[in-house]
Formats: sequence, C-alpha cells, structure tokens
Amino acid sequence: MRDITGKTSTLRSAAATATVFCNIETLQLIESKRVEKGDIFEFAKAAGFFAAKKTDQLLPHCHPVGIDAMQIDFEILNKDGIAGIKILSTAQYVGKTGIEMEVLTGVSIAALTIYDMLKPVDKNLSIGEIKLLDKKGGKSQRKYFNTPPSCAVLVCSDSTFEEKREDNSGKKIIEMLNFHGIEIIEYKIVPDEKHIIQQTIKDWVAIDIQYIFTTGGTGLGPRDNTVAAVKEILERDADGIAEAMRSHGQQRTPLAMMSRLVAGSIAFTTIVTLPGSTSGVVESLQAILPAVFHARKMLKGGGH
Repeated sequence: MRDITGKTSTLRSAAATATVFCNIETLQLIESKRVEKGDIFEFAKAAGFFAAKKTDQLLPHCHPVGIDAMQIDFEILNKDGIAGIKILSTAQYVGKTGIEMEVLTGVSIAALTIYDMLKPVDKNLSIGEIKLLDKKGGKSQRKYFNTPPSCAVLVCSDSTFEEKREDNSGKKIIEMLNFHGIEIIEYKIVPDEKHIIQQTIKDWVAIDIQYIFTTGGTGLGPRDNTVAAVKEILERDADGIAEAMRSHGQQRTPLAMMSRLVAGSIAFTTIVTLPGSTSGVVESLQAILPAVFHARKMLKGGGH
C-alpha cells in the first residue's frame, strides 16, 4: 500500500455513476412494485452502502476510510428506446486519501444487486459504463501559483557555518521545493546571530524574494536565536502556518512541541522558520506545502 503517513487530512468527496439496462416491460414491473424479490432500490442502496464500507477489504491497495456521508440515488431511464436504471452515488469524508474507489464500488455493487434481483424476469439485462464523475480534495487539488515563486533558504547554525556539521536540513528544503517545481534563487548559511539573520532576511526582502524558509535555531537552546530574530522584524504574523506545522509534527513525535516555530510577512515576502533537524523540516513542509504559496496572493490583496 502507498505510504500516506506524510499527508494531512482534508475534505474529500467523489461522485460516480453506473447504469443497468433492461426491457421496458421490466421497468413496468419495477414501477408497480411487482418484482418478486422485493424493492430493488432499497436492496441496491443497502448493498451499495455495505460494499463502499468494505472497499479496503476488496481492493488490496485501498486504505480504510471512514465514510462521513454517502448517498445513492436512482433514476428510471425510458427514452428513445433506451430503458434502464441509472445509479448515482456521492460521498464525503475528512482524511488523507481519496474516496473515489468507495463510490465506484458502491455503484458497482448496487448495479449487481439490481441485476441479481431482475435476472429471473429479464434475460436482456446488461450493466453499462461505470464511471467516476467527480473527485475533489487533497492539497494537490488546488493550483496555488501560475508562475513558480522565488524562494530562498537560510540555514541558521553555528556548527554548520563553522563547517563542523554538514547542512542536511537546508538541502532537504531545496529538495522538497524542487519537487513542487520551484527553484531556489538564494541559499546561505549563517551563524545563529540575531543581527546577521535579520540583515540577511532584510536584504532578500529588498529584492522581493517571495518566500524565505529558515532552518535551525527554533529550539530551546541558549544559541537558538532564529525565532527571536525573525519575530522582531515581522510586520504581520501568520500564526496558522506555525500551528499547522506543529500540529502535524506533534502527531509524529512528542518532541515537536519543543519547536518555537514562527511565520509571517515583511512587505510582500513570507518568512517561515523550520526546525534544524531533517525530519523536522520534512514534517513541517509536509504540513504546509503547497498551500503556503497562497500567501503571496493574499499579501497582494487577492484574498482567499
């Protein structure tokens, strides 16, 4: 199964359809409720619900999902010589993976149930196209920029600046930004000195770098000065970004609560402080990418 541990939960929805074709005489039996096995719609709806809930047990690569809402509706088709029943299913839930396979399974089993209940009275039954109509949700569903934003990475670490330790966290930021199609135009390693950190950020703001990601100096150590340095020069806070990163990390390690993360803006530049550890960088960026790139539009007056 695909690893989805790095994903965050979002609202997911999907819609699917299937059609069962039959004789016109069969439709008359259905409408007059004279099908011997009972009400085909009630049985098909129940079967569809049951099947959707068991999708992960039927398809090896499907993750279990908790379906929060699901609807199955039926429409009688009788036009231009085409007779049958159209099945439509919609579903929603909040989670890490899509719900399209659940609605597809639901309409498939609903169609098979109708087929099974009608086969004693109709030898011309057939199941038509089973199709996904719509799928929404997930961080990648929305486009957050047309042109890749300009980004810079600032590594704040005494030991890395003194070349006693290799920079892994800064390189990881670059790697993850590159994955989203973003090239880094500035990359710098500085000691954890407040005035140096502040001046570097101000210089990058002056040339309108749109996003600055720092790494290091977010802990509780005596030389962890990055957060204080950034806080002093921010013009506007973006606490929700920091909350999202900390919450995502806390679900993976209790030590995430020790990170004093901060985010905000200066002019039209968004600054995000990230932990100094590589794992902390990964988890923090998983929580905010690519949605954080919506900040530029808002800073320019574009709203949500």
